[in-house]
Amino acid sequence: MFLAEVAVNAVEVAKANQEGMVALAKGIGAAAAALGVGYIGNKASEGVSRNPAAATKILVQSILAMALAEGLGLLSILMIS
Repeated sequence: MFLAEVAVNAVEVAKANQEGMVALAKGIGAAAAALGVGYIGNKASEGVSRNPAAATKILVQSILAMALAEGLGLLSILMIS
């Protein structure tokens, strides 16, 4: 009887650990997307400060890059589920 209870507890701990690892992986994916967007924004600001005449072109490229980074972040969250 005691071994059956230990086995049931072990299964519950394993399931909880697996759920925690899934949550951690989702968090890492979301954090990586946020860091990517921040990096893109930083570099776009630097580019505009160096060449204000190219602000429109830099804005378009940075918006596209940010959209791709956010899309990859969402994709990682959905794929991990």
